[in-house]
Amino acid sequence: MSVTQSDELFASLPSGIDICHQTFGDADDPAILLIMGLGGPMGWWSTPFCELLAERGFFVIRYDNRDTGRSTKLRHHTVGRTDIVRAFTGLPLIGRVSVPYTLGDMAGDAIGLLDHLGIERAHVVGVSMGGMIAQTIAIEHPDRALSLTSIMSTTGKRTVGFQHPKVFPVMLSSAGRTRDSYVERSLKGSKVIGSPAFPSDDVMARDRAFETYDRGWTASGVTRQMLAVLTQPDRTKALATLDLPALVIHGLNDPLVHRSGGKATADAIPGAEHLEIAGMAHDMPAQLYATYVEAIARTAARATSAAADDSPS
Repeated sequence: MSVTQSDELFASLPSGIDICHQTFGDADDPAILLIMGLGGPMGWWSTPFCELLAERGFFVIRYDNRDTGRSTKLRHHTVGRTDIVRAFTGLPLIGRVSVPYTLGDMAGDAIGLLDHLGIERAHVVGVSMGGMIAQTIAIEHPDRALSLTSIMSTTGKRTVGFQHPKVFPVMLSSAGRTRDSYVERSLKGSKVIGSPAFPSDDVMARDRAFETYDRGWTASGVTRQMLAVLTQPDRTKALATLDLPALVIHGLNDPLVHRSGGKATADAIPGAEHLEIAGMAHDMPAQLYATYVEAIARTAARATSAAADDSPS
């Protein structure tokens, strides 16, 4: 089956942010909005994965978050390492640190992209930070989300979804000032957070790192996104108010966002399906694409069924 793939396009939002995006499939099909995590451009939702979703009858949208890839970089906002440390330790930020933007602002970018595409409602799928943004969309814009899939993410509560100490050296290390130094740091990080039962291809991992750097990776952009993550609110009570089909996927071997984050998310959302995968860590191995796609499609079908039940006879 041949899947239509658009060129990389740009949406100029009223906020002044330009969002680079790409679509797969038929625009008349139900939309799925894919939201990537910290520092990840839209290409981290691989083309084969997007094509699998499109083959299941979805109009798939992937995009670069602000400060990532070819979307707007907010370089005029400077965030220092001290700001990150203060936010990580929970020290007060008010009056000491200017937070450039919040996860709510990033959720607003996603809504702005849907507006640009003329899409009223979409199935929202997010991974890691993208899961936090997807949850925020469902909470703050409930009329725009048909269903919610949160992958290897958490609620914002500090006592769940914590990091294993082994990831700190990689998280805090410098990517250097060159393309090659970034790629080498990226590969080291992939080894630390990669799924032990589903190893990635080293050549593909290197190619992806080069593509990430070449499409506009910036250390300052990652830092600004990290501050948005570290200052996020606890969404537990708000998640309990959601009324939509929800799926929570988490790996049992995740060192970056402990599985407790996924459990807390699933426990908070009424009727959420909780799918834990042994041997999965903090990545999306190609070996699991079929599992992810099947689960996402199953969740979308629940939304379709609910809409049919609610419609007048």
